[in-house]
Amino acid sequence: MAKNEFYWRRLHSLLGVIPVGLFLIFHLSANFTATRGEEAYNNFVAGMDKVPLLIVIEWIVIYIPILFHGLYGIFIAFTATPNNKRFSTFRNWMFLLQRITGVFLVIFIAWHIFQTRIQKALGAEVNFNMMEEIVANPWMLGFYIVGILAATLHLSNGLWAFCVSWGITQSPHSQKVFTWLSMIFFVIISIIGISAILAFA
Repeated sequence: MAKNEFYWRRLHSLLGVIPVGLFLIFHLSANFTATRGEEAYNNFVAGMDKVPLLIVIEWIVIYIPILFHGLYGIFIAFTATPNNKRFSTFRNWMFLLQRITGVFLVIFIAWHIFQTRIQKALGAEVNFNMMEEIVANPWMLGFYIVGILAATLHLSNGLWAFCVSWGITQSPHSQKVFTWLSMIFFVIISIIGISAILAFA
C-alpha cells in the first residue's frame, strides 16, 4: 500500500466527495422532509423503497465507498504528520478536526446503520416513528446532533482539502476564498441537518 499511497489518498479524497459527500447532502435533504410533518417524511421513504435494485445501488454508491473512505481515513488519521509548516493556525486546527471527526464518524455511522438499515433488514419499518423513538432519548438526540455536525464539518473541510490536493485552488488567495465558501456551506447544511433531526424530537 505504501508504494501506491498517492493513488490511495487520491481515491480516498475523491470518494469523500463523490459519492459519499453527495449522499450526505441528499440524506440530510431527505430527512429535512420531516420538517413538513410525519406524512411527508413517510411518503418520501416509501417512494425511495420503490427504487429498482435499491439494495444494489446502496452497496455500490453508499456502503462500499463509505467503508473504504472510513477505514482508510482511520489509517490516515493515526499516521498523519503535523502540518504546522504548511498552513496557518486555523488550518492546523481544521487538520486536527478533520481527523477527530473522521474517527468519530466511523462510530456514529456504524451505530446509525445499526439502528436503521439493519433493523429494517430484521423486519422493522424505517419511518417517522422509528426516528421519533430513537431521539426520544435526550442522550441519543445529543449523539445525533454531534454526529450531524461532525459529518457536515468533515465534508465542508474535506471539500477544501479536495480542491487543494487536486490542484483546483492553488494560490493562497483562492484557498482563503474557498475557506470562507466551505464554512458558509458548513453552516447551511448544518442548519438543514439539525432542523431535520429536531423535527423528530
